[in-house]
Amino acid sequence: MSSDSATDGSATSVTARQWVDQFAARLGVPPPDDQTVGQLLDLAGVAARSSERIAAPIACWLVGRAGLQAGEALSIAREL
Repeated sequence: MSSDSATDGSATSVTARQWVDQFAARLGVPPPDDQTVGQLLDLAGVAARSSERIAAPIACWLVGRAGLQAGEALSIAREL
């Protein structure tokens, strides 16, 4: 993952990977590995291109709610 600017245009103080790692720790779960991150980003892309951009984060949320692995969910999304 790469570092991006914050939504207000200011520079971020942590990378995306660092933020995800910290968030995962606060949630009490292990952070995703690089393969899972890639699959989630691919899933978000499929969802956004297949409908509206708002579908991307919601699709990723649904993966967690369904208890699926990211790769399995990506395969399902590609079938839609």
